Amino acid sequence: MITRVEFNHARERAANLLRQTHIAIRPDELTAMEVADFGLGELEISGAQILTLVNTDQIAAKLLVLFPDHTEPEHMHPRVEDYDGKEETVRCEWGELYMYSPGDPTPNPKGHPPIRSRHTYTVWHEYVMHPGGQITFPPNVLRWFQAGPAGAVIWSFSTRAIDVQDVFTAPDIRRETIVAD
Repeated sequence: MITRVEFNHARERAANLLRQTHIAIRPDELTAMEVADFGLGELEISGAQILTLVNTDQIAAKLLVLFPDHTEPEHMHPRVEDYDGKEETVRCEWGELYMYSPGDPTPNPKGHPPIRSRHTYTVWHEYVMHPGGQITFPPNVLRWFQAGPAGAVIWSFSTRAIDVQDVFTAPDIRRETIVAD
């Protein structure tokens, strides 16, 4: 759970980072920006600010804003009934992003998950992404990512997004943010 003050502050910080990218964002889109703390109540460590631009039955396009060293916890996009799950391309627009997925573990990775939940991070094959770098994940593939020291703005292009169905390796994560007034 986060407070209304934390929620508004996160949106404003995200809007400031988006302005640095020079991507045209409308005021109504900023107002609709999601602040995801994943139910952890540690928005300075784990979370993402998510601006959904398109989400139809076929495609989704989102901008994610991560603050310096901000981590999105390890997760996958599973099959849901007759839908195979979300195929997703992540593209770095601004800053530096450390992306992790299955594969040979990277010695001395740049990213460091939060200490209290370090044991829930299981994939350690690292991709260091700079503006223009991108990677595509099929459905049902674990991944997590962390912004570099200046933060990061990334694109997510995917098939239909059903984010409330995401599966996280940490059992205490909730995809829906609760804001206390």
